[in-house]
Amino acid sequence: MPVTRPSVQSVKPSDVVMPAFDGKPQAKKRGRREVKALETRKALFAAAAVVVGKYGYEEASITKITDQAGVANGTFYNYFETRQDLFDQLLPSIGGQLLEYIAGRLDQNLTGVDRERARIVTYFEFFQKNSGFLRILNEAEVYAPAAFRQHIQNFAVRYVKALDKQRRNGELNGFDEDELTAVAYMLMGVRTYLTMLWRSNPGAAKKGVDQSYISTYMKLVEQGLFVRK
Repeated sequence: MPVTRPSVQSVKPSDVVMPAFDGKPQAKKRGRREVKALETRKALFAAAAVVVGKYGYEEASITKITDQAGVANGTFYNYFETRQDLFDQLLPSIGGQLLEYIAGRLDQNLTGVDRERARIVTYFEFFQKNSGFLRILNEAEVYAPAAFRQHIQNFAVRYVKALDKQRRNGELNGFDEDELTAVAYMLMGVRTYLTMLWRSNPGAAKKGVDQSYISTYMKLVEQGLFVRK
């Protein structure tokens, strides 16, 4: 299985592209036809997430996706030009859901290391509820590289912005602003591979998150790895 190997690059808030799950800005009022179209598009995204998560990109045919969504094959082409067009939007869309899931469940009163603990706990919660996301993420580097790059960029921008706010509030220990991109990529990598370790255990989804993973991650973040002599 391909694994994530993002190249480190500086990021800034203006780089981020955060499509809504339906790929369109939310309007105050919509007609019935437009609402139906948005629902169908969302159903195709959700179906693609299930199918790619189960079979992988290579085996995720349009027929499997439309069958899962409960729509006709021809309906697919009302929303996407090709199967690859869908693949190129899938990971950033689900990644956007993950970012909003984390943001929506963080207690705004949490600071410092407690806030980081809440981030990784909600991160694992999302993966537990969306078991196919890890495969969608890992295979995207090969089968949907543009989507993979956008997803990584979206995450890095949000993480750097959050870390910089904590740095300015005096919550980070000895890191300069120009080091935060590297820090964000390091923590993103740890989360990804820690999730892979968790998912490799039999019955992981049913058992829930092993709390020892959370405590080990927090020990690394809070105390550092090596003792200075």
